[in-house]
Amino acid sequence: QVQLVESGGGLVQAGGSLRLSCAASGLFFRVHAMGWYRQVPGKQRELVAAFNPGGTPTPNYADSAKGRFTISRDNAKNTLYLQMNSLKAEDTGVYYCKVFTYWGQGTQVTVSS
Repeated sequence: QVQLVESGGGLVQAGGSLRLSCAASGLFFRVHAMGWYRQVPGKQRELVAAFNPGGTPTPNYADSAKGRFTISRDNAKNTLYLQMNSLKAEDTGVYYCKVFTYWGQGTQVTVSS
């Protein structure tokens, strides 16, 4: 059974930092596409940052995340991370990790201005 368990969300002031984690189990982690997505009420879930399949080293970032967010992973721990720095109010939302076709339960990030 595949499980993705996210953690690290919370309330932070603008300019602060958070690190999200997504611990995966039940699948061969390292070969799959994986990434982080954000959803706000009334809008579609959107890509924040992602690795392509096959472990290619260069991730993709949304324009809004470039220069502030860093996606990384630890294949030995089957864990995906998102380091978010210089947070802005518009970064607020529920953040979901996705590995292959599986989604985590989401973790709320709230940035106060």
